[in-house]
Amino acid sequence: MADDIDRAQRHNERYQAQALDAWRNRQSSAAGRTHCIDCEEEIPLKRRQANPNAVRCIDCQREIEAHR
Repeated sequence: MADDIDRAQRHNERYQAQALDAWRNRQSSAAGRTHCIDCEEEIPLKRRQANPNAVRCIDCQREIEAHR
């Protein structure tokens, strides 16, 4: 029983580490992005100044948030 729990714990730790690495990569690649990842339209300068990590234009971001 303990072996199963240990294996599950290790699996969970690996999964969390991978998820955190992926998040960090997205964050570092978001800075300086000028175009929306969904519609590929330019993200307005004011939005980029207000949120340097924005990856979507405001319209696409609103749509994403509305469906959550």
